Amino acid sequence: MSEESLRRVTVERTATGRYTATNARGGTIGFGTGDGTEFTPVELLLAAIGGCTAADVDVSTSRHTEPTAFTVTVRGHKVGDEDGNRMTDLAVGFHVTFPEGTAGDRARAILPRAITVSHDRLCTVSRTIETGTPVTVSIEDDPAEDL
Repeated sequence: MSEESLRRVTVERTATGRYTATNARGGTIGFGTGDGTEFTPVELLLAAIGGCTAADVDVSTSRHTEPTAFTVTVRGHKVGDEDGNRMTDLAVGFHVTFPEGTAGDRARAILPRAITVSHDRLCTVSRTIETGTPVTVSIEDDPAEDL
């Protein structure tokens, strides 16, 4: 693996049950354990799936015309059993409409393929979940040297 392929996010505790994730570009997002309005980590996972595939599909279809509506809904069940806590039955639903006319017709025509290609090849988030990848954990002395 190379520095080019490396992605990194640092999560810092800001209060009881509250955290801020910071990316390498300085962007931040707050989240929590679910007792406030912030997203929970599980909701962030769902948002990551939806956002990843939405970006793929948007790039493909908006080359032809701007959508008049573009919503992606991601849902699943959080379960806990003998295998531990996890999400099951993840499903992604697209609601996308385009204006009438030739450009809208082209965008509508490629929409199903754009969704399929995103799911089968492009969306890093859902591809990682579907193919599975090990996650290692460790205790580090210096957070700057983590990972």
